[in-house]
Amino acid sequence: MRRQSIRRLLLLLLLVFFAVSALYAETGNSVGSDGQTPWWMWSLGLFIITFLLGMLAVLAGVGGGSVYVPAVAALFPFNLDFVRGAGLIVALTSAIAAGPRLLKSGLASLRLSMPLALVSSLFSILGALVGLSVPQNIVQAALGVTMMVIVVVMVAVPRNEFAAVREADALSARLGIHGVFQENQSSAPTQWKIKNTPVGAALFMVIGFMAGMFGLGAGWANIPVLNLVLGAPLKIAVGTSSLILSVNASAAAWVYLHRGAVLPLVAVPSAVGMMLGSRIGARLLTVVPSRVVRWVVIAFLLLAGLRSLLAGTGVWM
Repeated sequence: MRRQSIRRLLLLLLLVFFAVSALYAETGNSVGSDGQTPWWMWSLGLFIITFLLGMLAVLAGVGGGSVYVPAVAALFPFNLDFVRGAGLIVALTSAIAAGPRLLKSGLASLRLSMPLALVSSLFSILGALVGLSVPQNIVQAALGVTMMVIVVVMVAVPRNEFAAVREADALSARLGIHGVFQENQSSAPTQWKIKNTPVGAALFMVIGFMAGMFGLGAGWANIPVLNLVLGAPLKIAVGTSSLILSVNASAAAWVYLHRGAVLPLVAVPSAVGMMLGSRIGARLLTVVPSRVVRWVVIAFLLLAGLRSLLAGTGVWM
């Protein structure tokens, strides 16, 4: 059963890759450069791709923005600024849609998210300004390297379901960052607190800068830092990451909007496709082995990152 699932997913990704590559080859190196491709074909292609990416992102447990930017940058001939701007909109819509439910269920903490979101959002604005000022080939090569780092993090970094922190550090105690975690209705509530708050804040500066510069959703980095460095329970880390992302992405998105780098032709079908795909992916969680899909996504990110690196260095345009 697992082998069949792997084969089907790989076949689907390959078919999509070759179909979009063929469309790209026929239409030239810029959108509508030949005047023969109608605008709605690009919107339809984006919707289909993001719908599939939305399903894969949920099944693999990664943020939609993390897979959107490298995939669209590798498969479509859009200007990279438009792709990064749309990537922030995609990450923002997903985070906002999930935020209220996570807060209501107690799986997200405002006390934990707000200080880190403030630091992260400030540096995401700086990253967006730098990303829009640096030549595109440098940004694309750096994006490829970042994708390689994301793959390493996804493969090598473990996750701890409940990392018990014996004593909170002085900064988190002064900020009152603590809470109660309950695994399910039958389990007893457990107090949680965090440690290494200054180190975590410094790491979120780097995460925010990268998210703003590349238009990536930062869930791939938020969750390991919250869980392994700060010691928050895994489910609290996942839920709080979504709140941090909503503040972080909105701050950087304003920079892209102000610079005219958010194109509705790219952003609207991407956001709609990602949200619909995420809903289907949530329903498929009980059927499809998430571990299998996770490795498929890792392979896809590796290929997309390699493609961006080669394009940025001029080896494969």
